[in-house]
Amino acid sequence: MTTPGAEQPQSVSSDGAASRPEERLERAVRAAEQALIEFEIAVETFRVEVENFSRLHHQRLGPMYARLEELDAEIAEAKAARTGDPEDLRAARELRARVMPMPSVEELFHGWMDGAGLFPEASAMLTDQPVRPPQRVRPSEEARRLYRELARKAHPDLAQEEGERARREEFITRVNAAYGRGDEALLKELAEEWAAGPVPEERRPSRSEELYARLDWLARRKELLSVVAKELEESAIGGMLRLAPDDPDRLLDEIAEQLLAEVAQRESELAALRAQG
Repeated sequence: MTTPGAEQPQSVSSDGAASRPEERLERAVRAAEQALIEFEIAVETFRVEVENFSRLHHQRLGPMYARLEELDAEIAEAKAARTGDPEDLRAARELRARVMPMPSVEELFHGWMDGAGLFPEASAMLTDQPVRPPQRVRPSEEARRLYRELARKAHPDLAQEEGERARREEFITRVNAAYGRGDEALLKELAEEWAAGPVPEERRPSRSEELYARLDWLARRKELLSVVAKELEESAIGGMLRLAPDDPDRLLDEIAEQLLAEVAQRESELAALRAQG
């Protein structure tokens, strides 16, 4: 029996040396990384299969689906013309709208307008008018004073080391931008920021903390990939692939035969309606 004060045995690595906690964590991270890589490969492989099958499905069967939609619209229009019933007329309009969808205004002018209408630049281009240049900014006296003061205090040439120089260059870039806009309020904020001094460096995490954080990230990444995999599997194309994972071309042939039969049935129905008229 082990007494409470007895020394606990350390785990031993494959080479016989005592294993530190960090070494066990490192092995766990490597194993999790390898498992994630394999899972990512599987998900990406299936995504490419779904994408390729979707493209083939659209290229081969798209015209058939379009023909069926056109026939459905023509049949509904023929029925509505014969009956004059408001419900038949409504159904015919809806089916025709599916065959010939009109783009929205937002789609026509994507990137040219917002909720308030056309952007000034877009309106000027459409009406062949020159685009007005931005109004010239004249900084106030206080903005000039703040700018000169900050430029003298934070000039990069005053730095004694490379890290400090980089900090000053980044800060002066923001000062110049604020002065260029005449933003007195922002210049005041920058003056307060400079007076407060550099932000102290955060404590670097230990090796164990880094490994635990890596394991947590790997787990969350696996969860996200699982969601993607589930969405692919539950999609319409993914469902089709599951029906014939080894021979998707055969599945396309079967669907094509079904669609051709439906097209022939619709054409016969349309011909009969027109003959009645």
